[in-house]
Amino acid sequence: MKIFLLINPPRTTAQMQKIAMVNGKPRIYKPSKVLEARNILIKHLRPFKPKETIQGPVELKVTWLFPRGKNHKHNEWKVTKPDTDNLQKMLKDCMTQLGFWNDDAQVVKETCEKRWSNEPCGISIEILSLEKIFIEGG
Repeated sequence: MKIFLLINPPRTTAQMQKIAMVNGKPRIYKPSKVLEARNILIKHLRPFKPKETIQGPVELKVTWLFPRGKNHKHNEWKVTKPDTDNLQKMLKDCMTQLGFWNDDAQVVKETCEKRWSNEPCGISIEILSLEKIFIEGG
């Protein structure tokens, strides 16, 4: 399955949670920017949700294409924040919530890159089921 989300990729990540003390106990909460980024991803992912939940091992390939400024070239590596692991965490959490798969632990092979880009910017996602490969290669 190949998906292209035509959005300006969120720079807010799941790691940006906050801790507040409530009645002397720490409570973790998601700031409004994190919730907004999750909602944007969910809104754009929802139309691509598979009819049936993907079972078994999954390979996930993601390219984050950020709008380039004057100081960058098209397709140049983006070596600034946010980190790829933090971007991926929020994306996989949203895909799990929507039911692409049962658990993001099913993602056993992953490729992620982030680049500066001319239009269109967005998130290119490819999901491959590895279950048949394992059975056939057995």
